[in-house]
Amino acid sequence: MRAAVFVFLLVPTLALAQDAAEVRKMYEAGRYQQVVERSNDGAAPAVVYTAAQSHQKLGASDQARESYGQLAARGEDDPWHFIGMSGQQLLDGQIDAAAESARQAVAVAGNLAEAHFQLGLVLAKREDWAGAADAFDRAAELNSNMAYAHYYGGLMAYRAGRPARMANAFERFLQLAPEAPERPEVMSIMRTVRGR
Repeated sequence: MRAAVFVFLLVPTLALAQDAAEVRKMYEAGRYQQVVERSNDGAAPAVVYTAAQSHQKLGASDQARESYGQLAARGEDDPWHFIGMSGQQLLDGQIDAAAESARQAVAVAGNLAEAHFQLGLVLAKREDWAGAADAFDRAAELNSNMAYAHYYGGLMAYRAGRPARMANAFERFLQLAPEAPERPEVMSIMRTVRGR
C-alpha cells in the first residue's frame, strides 16, 4: 500500500520534470515561441525559467521580466525565488544584486543546476570568465543534459584561455543540441582553435 501511495505522489513530479525537459529541448532547437506558449500559471519553475530566457531571445524584455517575476514571487525558502530575482536584476543591469541573488539560490539549493547556470550568466556579464566557466561546468555536472550549460561553459573557457576545456564543452553541446541556432558559431570556433 505504501509503495502505491509513493508512486501516486511521484507521478506529478515526474510529469513536471518530463515537461521541463521537453521545453528545454524546444529552447535548444531555437523554438522560443513554442517555449513561451508552453509556459502558463501552473508551469514548473524550470519551464518558467526557460520561458524567461526565450522571451529574452525574442527581444521581449518586459515579458522576460514578468516570467522572472513569477519565480521571484515564490517563498524565500525556494531557490527559484532567488533565480527569478537574479534574472530580473540582470535585466535591469543590477549586476552586483544579481550576483548576490544567484549566490543565494546556490546556497539554498546547491544541487539545482539552474542556480549555478544563473550564477554563470551573472559572472559572464561581469566578465569573470573563469568564475563563469566554473559555474556553468557545475550546472553541467548536475544536469549533463543541459546543453546551454555546456555551450556557455565552452564560451567562458574559451575566453579564459582554456581551449581543451572549451572543446570538451562544445562537443557535448553539439551532441545535445544539434539544431541549436549557435551551432554554426560553435563549429567556427572549434575550427579556428583546431587550426582547420
